[in-house]
Amino acid sequence: MSPFIPNQLYKRSLIHDQYGGNRQGGISPSAKVPYIFIFSGKSGAQYGYRDGWDNHNIFSYTGEGQVGDMQFIRGNLALKEHLNIGKRLFFFEIEGGGLVKFISEMEFYDADYFETPDINGTNRIGIKFFLKRIGVFIPVKPAQFSHVYLNQDPNKILELNLPTITERSGLVTSRVGQGAYRKRIIHRWEYKCAVTNFNKLDILIASHIVPWSKSNNQERLDVNNGILLSPTYDALFDKHLITFDNKGKIVLSDQIEYSAYEKIGVSGKEQIHDLSRYNVEYLERHNEVFQ
Repeated sequence: MSPFIPNQLYKRSLIHDQYGGNRQGGISPSAKVPYIFIFSGKSGAQYGYRDGWDNHNIFSYTGEGQVGDMQFIRGNLALKEHLNIGKRLFFFEIEGGGLVKFISEMEFYDADYFETPDINGTNRIGIKFFLKRIGVFIPVKPAQFSHVYLNQDPNKILELNLPTITERSGLVTSRVGQGAYRKRIIHRWEYKCAVTNFNKLDILIASHIVPWSKSNNQERLDVNNGILLSPTYDALFDKHLITFDNKGKIVLSDQIEYSAYEKIGVSGKEQIHDLSRYNVEYLERHNEVFQ
């Protein structure tokens, strides 16, 4: 039974008075009881702490550490290992004025790396946690997000994803960015192609709506600027041979004949049914250069 009621406001100081835990910061393990409290709010966005629900059951949460690369130590380690050390995880949203709203008890599902500025504006490697609501079923396992890892020990996947010195020298390198970013897009689109519902994850591509080269640093890792597509649709979308209107209906370019689209299985009747208003804003920019 949970000691907290969903959507109810609590004074954060009283939570710590009763249960312990650090009164500052986002990850607060308690030494008094087997609980870990995590807090998320909008104020951290300027330092790369852009948290959010990727779907109804998965919340992507940025690890702690304001300067330098994040590491799996202290709160980050406690969060990653909470199931193994027998601690329950309670998630709150910061409301302001010392108040926090309890959202749900959560469980660690997965984590990966991404590049983000620290408090001084210096690029560093961050940790993105993927937390799931307790008791819910996620239809895929973390190792299924890439076929490379299907036969790997899940505990070793993070080590494989750790960027090299060379990879870190660039601005949000493709592999560092695609680690956590691709996973967020997969969760966002409920583990299937947004157009066809094809669900083989190792084939699907996390496509940028506004291309990487035309996006700023924030837009490159914005989950709203991503769409999960099967390879055929990704290739056509990337080359501006198809797009989608603000209702999600496919639009075919007249650069190639309709019979050519038919040969590769594109009917012109396809539709995306789950576009957000933020997706639409990016699509409007994609459509400005549609041929």
